[in-house]
Amino acid sequence: MELLCHCIERAGRKSGYDLEEARSAGLQLMASPVLQTGPHCMLLIEPDAFYTHLFSLLGLCANSRQWYITYHASTVSFSEKSKKGPGWLWLEGEPLNVFGLPRSRMDSLSICGLNGPYRFAFSNAKGDPAPNASAVHLFAELPTVEFASAADAIRAANQTLWRRKLPSPIRLLQLDDFDIADLVADHLDDQESWMSARFFGDKVAESILVAMDRLSIGPWKGWVRRTTDLFWRLEKGRIVPLRLQENALRAAAPSGFELKFRPDNIAAGLRQRAIVPSLYTVFLVTSILPGVRALGGCRQTIYYPLMRYLTAVGLEQSGNSDLLAELRGDDRPGLWGHRVLKPAGGYPFQEIGLLGEGPRPLSEYAQIPLVQSSGDLGSFTGDPIWANLSKQIASGVINSGSVEWQWSGS
Repeated sequence: MELLCHCIERAGRKSGYDLEEARSAGLQLMASPVLQTGPHCMLLIEPDAFYTHLFSLLGLCANSRQWYITYHASTVSFSEKSKKGPGWLWLEGEPLNVFGLPRSRMDSLSICGLNGPYRFAFSNAKGDPAPNASAVHLFAELPTVEFASAADAIRAANQTLWRRKLPSPIRLLQLDDFDIADLVADHLDDQESWMSARFFGDKVAESILVAMDRLSIGPWKGWVRRTTDLFWRLEKGRIVPLRLQENALRAAAPSGFELKFRPDNIAAGLRQRAIVPSLYTVFLVTSILPGVRALGGCRQTIYYPLMRYLTAVGLEQSGNSDLLAELRGDDRPGLWGHRVLKPAGGYPFQEIGLLGEGPRPLSEYAQIPLVQSSGDLGSFTGDPIWANLSKQIASGVINSGSVEWQWSGS
């Protein structure tokens, strides 16, 4: 928890807060250990992100907190299906290319890649920048400088919009994957840390990866995928999978990258931005080890408890019974916190007054019952992976007593 609080302080200073303010953010997390991990690294006014932030604000205001601390995954590509994702923003019914990137870069590059410069463009299919009134208003609000990565640009834009347009005294602090990379390196530099002292020995990491493979072929198939082994290689703006082989992390050809699987080598690779943490490693240092409650999306409500199970496998392998007992004592380690507010026809521009009208009071959302605020729950009911889980439960293959589910806290 102390290492995580130092990470929070660093991120606060990087976001422009002074030392005293940044320290107060870390102290809040220690006193109220809750982290929003829902949306990817997206602009504040992207609807999925915006209404998730509003939902968090409701809870923070109700508990008189001063900081909104959120982790947004930046090891994702610019584009998702149906022209959605960090590289797209729909304004006035038109999909706009946030950075004006060609298709080849949208599909292959990661938004955390340090292959800039990146500047906001909001261009349409013809390449015209800011082609409608909403885009013009937004473009005028955002920084016009160049950024080394798209993630840096989005972070800066969100801070600007939050400070100028959101009617809330609560301050925003965003963590991205480089912040977490430094946090993991802090663990590895600390010889008393479990990650430094035990994770790299006694086949602990290997036992976690083997358990991950077992999940991938059993009734929990699809929830936790071994897309990479604990870290990604960051190379020319792309993230490349790594495999743990013969005590080294290796990338397949044509990369040829190799890094010894030792605390000092991994820490150096993280600080040099040669590698970045996988999602499992992110949750390990931001939530599972420090005991921080993670708010997330519909799938996270299942895959996060399974990640805690994987960690328990590693703790058992390392013989760390004390930490295992603390992990077992978490009663509510994770909760649904993304797309809980999903108003029909919601348009963030109107919510924060970007088009001239007054912002909508946050108190109006506080009065909406959950059954109404969450819409049709399509993220659950329309997801085939949830449908398969339902079948496994109905057949009795999976139940509340399943060994993989004993770390859910429910």
